[in-house]
Amino acid sequence: MSWRYSRWSADHPLPIGASERALEGQEVRAGDVLAAGTTYGTPVRVAGARRVGIAPDDLARVMRVPVGGGVERRTVIARTGRRFARAVSSPIAGRLIHQRADGDLYVAPVVGRWVVRSTLDGEVSRSDDGCVTVMGSAWALQGIAAYGPDAIGEIALAVDTPTAELHPSRIDVRMQGRILIGGARATAESITRSHACGVAAIVAGAAPAGGLRVVYGDEATASGATTGPEAPTVLCLIGFGTAPLPREVFAPLAALVGARAAVHTASARLFVFAPETAGDFAHSAPSLALADDWLGARPMDEHLALAGVTRFASEIEAEAVSTADGPVPVANVLAFDAPRTPQT
Repeated sequence: MSWRYSRWSADHPLPIGASERALEGQEVRAGDVLAAGTTYGTPVRVAGARRVGIAPDDLARVMRVPVGGGVERRTVIARTGRRFARAVSSPIAGRLIHQRADGDLYVAPVVGRWVVRSTLDGEVSRSDDGCVTVMGSAWALQGIAAYGPDAIGEIALAVDTPTAELHPSRIDVRMQGRILIGGARATAESITRSHACGVAAIVAGAAPAGGLRVVYGDEATASGATTGPEAPTVLCLIGFGTAPLPREVFAPLAALVGARAAVHTASARLFVFAPETAGDFAHSAPSLALADDWLGARPMDEHLALAGVTRFASEIEAEAVSTADGPVPVANVLAFDAPRTPQT
């Protein structure tokens, strides 16, 4: 089915350098900080034990700044003696990040700070230096690909119908912090304007592949793109090009306007934090078919009938299904929640 209320798990990978992290068993809400840390530049090696004339094992006894502590330029890190003192000073401002077995030290400049926030209301089930996992209950809608960082906000409609394209003129600063529902197509212009206006994320049936490459660079693929925190967030629900949203998908989105939600880009899911009784959203997954111009997808009727073997304009004969616009090859029709990339 397209929409499903269940207990979900969301992994949040952590960059190197976490200085704080949520504990296992801790209750969190979407948007709460799970971990925070520092990004370092190129570290500088500093003579330690040999500079003050002691054994490496004794260095900790005379250190005035512990490993992990912040330092300014010329801060005294370690010192021995009184009248004839010998000291180790930091050559740069930053953080003392490591002590070698031979007693030398590494100081690295701080070039940035990062924060990872939860995309689920629930409980931390795993917490280590590589990842924080949260488990919780929510309505979820699976997409095909997501781009940019995770996003949290309230759902807002930016189109009148599921077949409409998201126009930049519909976006302004009043939508700051919202997750916009963009209908059949989100162009590069609408994506960049929404980001400039502070919109949290765009959820649409599709986005043109060329437009995604303009926004995210050549590293953007059909599987998504991982970016820094300054990039816009986009969730493509069906595919690329143009893809009108099926009624079974769009109607719950319209009913959930104003609800808290989150886009988890690693799994390409939209989580909506509404009670299980918020509506009868768990319908059978609608069928999709390639558009006639092969540049997108379109929703199909709920009940499909086989048309038998049909000869198409390409002179290929294949099993087909009947539609109001003519027969469509069975191979070009699949369920909304069917895998659309090879499984590994």
